[in-house]
Amino acid sequence: MFFRNLTMFRFPTSLDLSSLEELLAGHPLKPVGALELSSRGFVPPFGREGEAFSHRVGQSAWITLGGEDRLLPSSVVNDMLAKRIAEVEEKQGRRPGGRMRKQMKDDLVHELLPRAFVRPSRTDALLDLGHGVCVVDTSSRKTGETVVSEIRHALGSFPALPLNAEVAPRSVLTGWIAGDRLPDGLSLGEECELRDPAEHGAVVKCQRQELQSDEIARHLESGKQVTRLALVLDDHASFVLGEDLVVRKFKLLDGAVDQLESTERDDVRAELDARFALMAAEFSRLFTVLEGALKLSRADA
Repeated sequence: MFFRNLTMFRFPTSLDLSSLEELLAGHPLKPVGALELSSRGFVPPFGREGEAFSHRVGQSAWITLGGEDRLLPSSVVNDMLAKRIAEVEEKQGRRPGGRMRKQMKDDLVHELLPRAFVRPSRTDALLDLGHGVCVVDTSSRKTGETVVSEIRHALGSFPALPLNAEVAPRSVLTGWIAGDRLPDGLSLGEECELRDPAEHGAVVKCQRQELQSDEIARHLESGKQVTRLALVLDDHASFVLGEDLVVRKFKLLDGAVDQLESTERDDVRAELDARFALMAAEFSRLFTVLEGALKLSRADA
C-alpha cells in the first residue's frame, strides 16, 4: 500500500496517543442504516483479515476510516418527484405549493433509501508521531478534514490543523524554477502549472517539459507564478507539490522500491507491513525537507 496523495494536518508532538488502538476500536464502522445516506467509522488497515484498528511501525501509525454510502442519484429522485407532482396537479387541478413539494420529496427519499445500492469506501491515514503530522491519502481538503474530524470524535481531542507555511509557497516554487537553489535532495521533475496572478488570468499547464527552458522562462518574465511543481526526492520519490501544500501524484521510485524486492515475504500481511514501513520512512524524509524549505509552522508553537 502506497499513498498517492498527501493532504497533511499538524498536531502537537506532545499529544498522547498511547490509547489510539482502544479508542479507534470504540468507533468502528457500522453498516449504513436503511434510512441513512452514509455511515463512517474505523476499520482494520489490513482489511477483513485484520483485527487491530491501527498498525504501528516505529514512530508511525497506520489507520483507516471506512465508509458506506447509499447511492441515490438526484436525477432519479427529481424525475420521480416530477411525476408525482404532475399526478397531484391533475387530481387537484393546481400545482402543489413549495412546502408540500418539499414534504413529497422527503417522503420519496425515505421510500427509496432502503432500496438504494450501498457503496463501500476506505481512506487511509498515516500519523507521523515524530513530526506531529496526520497524512490523509487524498487530494481533497474536505475528505482530509472528514478523516481528522472522525479521529477527533474517537479520541475526544485531536488538535490537528491544516499545514501553514511562514513563506508563500507560490513564491518558493517560482523561485526554484527561476534558478534558486533547491533544498538538498530535491530536483525538478517535468511538470508544472503557472498562473497569471491577475484575476481570471491565464493558466499554463506543462507536462513532460524541461522546466528550466527558455519557454518556461518567458512565462516567468511575463509575470506568471508557479502554483504546482513536479519534484523528485533523491531517486526515491516523485511528486507534485501545490501552493495549497497538498502533495499529489506521490510515487515511490525504483531507488526505494528495490528495498522491498530484496526481501522475501510469505504472506500478504507481511508485504503490507513492509510497504507501510517504507512509505512511512520516505514520507518522514520528504516532510523534513519540505518543513525546512517552506518554513512549516509547528503545532506546538
